[in-house]
Amino acid sequence: MYPMNHNQDMKTIKPSILYYGTPVILLNTLNEDGTTNISPISSSWALGDCLVLGIGIGGKAFENMKRHPECVINVPGPSMWENVERLAPYTGKHPVPAEKQQNGFTYQKDKYAISGLTSVDSKSVKPARIRECPIQIEAEVRDIRVPEHAPYFAIVETQAVQVHVHQDMILGENHIDPTKWSPLIYNFRHYFGLGDHLGKTFRAET
Repeated sequence: MYPMNHNQDMKTIKPSILYYGTPVILLNTLNEDGTTNISPISSSWALGDCLVLGIGIGGKAFENMKRHPECVINVPGPSMWENVERLAPYTGKHPVPAEKQQNGFTYQKDKYAISGLTSVDSKSVKPARIRECPIQIEAEVRDIRVPEHAPYFAIVETQAVQVHVHQDMILGENHIDPTKWSPLIYNFRHYFGLGDHLGKTFRAET
């Protein structure tokens, strides 16, 4: 952990990316033929049952959600980082867009096979879930916006309709035990898990 020093001099920089430490999501969307595409993403946040996703408009996930407004937000744990990385250089879009080709992406339709993950049917939406992910959230897409100042990305608002959690992580009836759950964190293009438990907020119910 970087030591806090209020007298530390600050320097203005221009980083190429701003993934300053957010959970990895495996976003499942429905292909035209009814199969499921898996897209690793690292931009998301939740407010109540509203989950907001940031995705590139050149990928298959964007295309799929515009056509079929449902998805599954699978949240992997730290032990799954290699499965996530196996997906990283592939796109479900064919032909591969020129920008993705320039960045080393190649086409792969069967994302489950390439990642070593397992498909399981969803309850309320058509895209399948990922069995190995400890948290799987079925969601309906409510809005898709492309910001004027960042036209290569889309902000996707979704609403959770079903939340599936591995049983050994459930505390009581409807709580996730924070001592047993740790998300996979994408930190400036490196993978991390959580550190030590430091405390809890006054609003914590467990």
